Amino acid sequence: MIRVAASPEGGGSSKSPGGSGESRDQLRRLWVLIALSFVDMIGALMVLPLMPYYALKLRATPEQIGLITAAFSIAQLVFAPIWGRVSDRYGRRPALLIGLIASTIAYAVFGLATSLWLLFFSRIIQGAGGGTTGVAQAYVADTIKPGDRARALGWLSAASALGVSIGPVIGSFAAHFGREAPGFLAAILCLLNAIFAWRWLPETRTAAERDAVPRSKKPIWHAAWVVFRHPNQPVSRFIYIYGAGMLGFSAMTSILALYLNSRFGVTEQTIGYFFLYVGVLSFVMRSVLLGPIVERIGEMGAVRVGTITLTIGLVLYPAATNLWVLAAIIPLVPIGTALLFPATTALMSRVSSKDELGVTMGVAQTFAGVARVIAPLLATSSYQRFGRSSPFFVAGFIVAIVGVLAFRIVPVPRPARAEGT
Repeated sequence: MIRVAASPEGGGSSKSPGGSGESRDQLRRLWVLIALSFVDMIGALMVLPLMPYYALKLRATPEQIGLITAAFSIAQLVFAPIWGRVSDRYGRRPALLIGLIASTIAYAVFGLATSLWLLFFSRIIQGAGGGTTGVAQAYVADTIKPGDRARALGWLSAASALGVSIGPVIGSFAAHFGREAPGFLAAILCLLNAIFAWRWLPETRTAAERDAVPRSKKPIWHAAWVVFRHPNQPVSRFIYIYGAGMLGFSAMTSILALYLNSRFGVTEQTIGYFFLYVGVLSFVMRSVLLGPIVERIGEMGAVRVGTITLTIGLVLYPAATNLWVLAAIIPLVPIGTALLFPATTALMSRVSSKDELGVTMGVAQTFAGVARVIAPLLATSSYQRFGRSSPFFVAGFIVAIVGVLAFRIVPVPRPARAEGT
């Protein structure tokens, strides 16, 4: 059972969700955030799988599609640490609300896009709002006790995975009603999500906590620069693992639609069903299996097993000779990512100070953003110049490096669990 963190004013010991009105309120906050993430991901995945097909119809090359994909991550790279600092100083709620509003605008622009530059513009706006991913993770860390954060983050990831499975199907269905329909429908859904967040999502940081955050005169990029200069620090190591794993995974996802279209004739009307399959697998893995696995092997063990599984899945992708073989290979990737990313995030939150938690998560998203900038450029260039199978081998090699790093890190001791929980 997930146990929530005691309120700063409460001063009491941790209790199960049913132990007090306060802890029930904190758990309710987590479920509101999970619901928001679920709906937000539905909107994002309604349009994301369709973007390469739209770009191809506008006569884009694979490398140009890589640039459009990278535009999202460039904006996220710029804004992620800013949102982290803003959320530490002014609260998680306003940062999350701004992100949802930015996504609403981005989807509307996508629906109106009749040129490549509008697709670029849409991705940039969405990336700016998407920089709040670290804020959502910090929101979980504010609410859940350290020993249970991997499971709670797994639930958050499971909600995202479920959105990943449903969104593409809705987007592919909406595409039958015109190229504008998926973008406009996603914009309406995201606007409703923002209204829901404004009404139901409370702030997790008290005024005293926000006022206690030092008004640092250092540049916003200072925290990221510290990680770069001190790679042997515990937080730095986990951030590097998170970023490198994201690079390998993003290299695969950035050319997946192109690969499926070229290899198996998958179109914008059918791509949604592949994401549905992956999303259901991710949801089951993160919501049902992740908690027991982490209980048995620990977060560090989950990171190690995740890198191995993900590497194997990536390398085997080009070996599929038909869709049935591909269906047997695909599960390795969501299993690997379900183990790798939530566990790494939980370990980062454990070795980070509370006052800098939002910044740490923001910096982690910055490094992941760098990976997501490089990955589509590398993958689409490899696809265009060396063949459709080459990006999968590149991605597998990168994740294998992460596996070596993971095995060289001393496991972080897990916090003791309260009796009876």
